[in-house]
Amino acid sequence: MSRLDSFIRRLEAQRACLDHAASLVAALAGPVFEIGLGNGRTYDHLRERLATREIFAFDRQLAAHPDSTPPEGHLVLGDVVETLPRFVRRLGARAALIHADIGSGDVLATAALAAALGPKLADAAAPDAVVACDQPLVVPGRLAPLPLPEGVAPGRYFLYRAVG
Repeated sequence: MSRLDSFIRRLEAQRACLDHAASLVAALAGPVFEIGLGNGRTYDHLRERLATREIFAFDRQLAAHPDSTPPEGHLVLGDVVETLPRFVRRLGARAALIHADIGSGDVLATAALAAALGPKLADAAAPDAVVACDQPLVVPGRLAPLPLPEGVAPGRYFLYRAVG
């Protein structure tokens, strides 16, 4: 498969999983956390799909397109492993939906980030919240795998339900 084909399949899987996750949390109160704002494509998609929700984005630095930049007070900059727990304490609420797009070209660094971030995502998720991630998360007893939407190949994207 060409890199272009792989990229397109990843984006199709991402969109399908985000749309499915949004439907799963429709009756659940709470904000949305977008981990890894990047250029803002998925933030913009979530903003459209979940127009009545507060959405908070996290990234190391701002690199989003101006049309996809969160409003003041809704962007948290810095190392998400450190900033996410502090932000949740300050906000006083946990998320109904968390989307984490944390993969990079460095396989080892990405795996290390997923391992460090998984428990933080579980802590930031409200009971029954959905966590969508481009990386596998292993947080036994706290994040339970969910079935993927039709058409999404296993291992292409990951969905979890927060337990407890």
